[in-house]
Amino acid sequence: MTDTVRAQYEAFPYPERKPTDERKRLITGSPSLPVEMDHWLWGGARDWSQPLRALVAGGGTGDALIQLAQKLADAERPFDITYLDLSQASRRIAEKRAEVRSLRNITFVTGSLLDAANYGPFDYIDCCGVLHHLPEPQAGFDALAGALAPDGGIGLMVYAPHGRAGVYPLQDAFNTVLKDLTPEKQLKRAKRIFDRLPEAHPFKRNMRLVDHRNGDAGFYDLLLHSQDRPFTITDLVHALNAAGLDYAGSPEPMLYDPTPLVDDIPDMDVCALMQLAEDLRGTFKTHVAYARPKGRVMSPPLGEPDAVPHFRDIDAGALAGHVANGQGITVDTAGETFSFDIPADAATLIKRVDGRRALAEIAPSQSDRAVWSQVEAALCGAGMMHYSRLM
Repeated sequence: MTDTVRAQYEAFPYPERKPTDERKRLITGSPSLPVEMDHWLWGGARDWSQPLRALVAGGGTGDALIQLAQKLADAERPFDITYLDLSQASRRIAEKRAEVRSLRNITFVTGSLLDAANYGPFDYIDCCGVLHHLPEPQAGFDALAGALAPDGGIGLMVYAPHGRAGVYPLQDAFNTVLKDLTPEKQLKRAKRIFDRLPEAHPFKRNMRLVDHRNGDAGFYDLLLHSQDRPFTITDLVHALNAAGLDYAGSPEPMLYDPTPLVDDIPDMDVCALMQLAEDLRGTFKTHVAYARPKGRVMSPPLGEPDAVPHFRDIDAGALAGHVANGQGITVDTAGETFSFDIPADAATLIKRVDGRRALAEIAPSQSDRAVWSQVEAALCGAGMMHYSRLM
């Protein structure tokens, strides 16, 4: 990263976090939930008795680090995590958050993700919100690939263009008139300019953007960043491939499926279909994806008898009651509603999901398995169920 970007994160560590808040909540999200990682990277069958050696590259104020470490600690699974970031101010916040939670087996390093291979190899690498801020993003993809163990995987997030409508013209304008000021003075001046913008400005009409309302660091990161390029899903897949990696999946794969929106889609490869979905939906602010070394992608173990399902943010009893009443499953995500007609007898199967039972016990008969496949299509497609042997 440039000195300008480093100065930004020293002045405004992002995202804004209070370490004492760790006493009352755990921030979670994709990627880097262990069961989600297992689902997309290791076919739901990783041996979690073996320590996970992980790198959080560009760890910021620590969201991914704290989530991964806490989830593995809760599951009583061994791990060794390296946190790597250029910003000392961000590192201090991440260290304090880990201290509040009494998390161990974390090594904190101030440095560049371009040097990631010096600390590896790693079974897993998290890199969220960083690659799109590098002067040469491909160098970042290459560095992460070079730090990965042969059977390892990466979870990453990069910005996407369509859902960030209005951001880039404002970044250009602010950087034109404010670039010679300190970060603090840039922020003050930019807020005054922002208040004068017409309500018809594409940014002000974009209801999906909220960071600028969530504190100074959010405003600066969204609208004053000096180095920010978005990736379409095609751009992302090509960057992964150039680094010797293959795209392994996304936490909400149904969003990358254009078939509910278009009749008679011509023959296309998988990447072109995902790009069509991105262009039609027009709502993606980011792309969250998992990747593996080229030729090593493992499909999620959908329908396999020894696979162990886990619900994400779902109360199994409440969902079972909903389905038993003939109300099916409805998912609201990214401004879109998806409805699935699930037979009422799926309720019995849903109640059995506890993160320990395998599918053979949850749905032992052929008829059970047929019903389960409908639950699986709805919840795995929405990122609300994953297969893993974590527990």
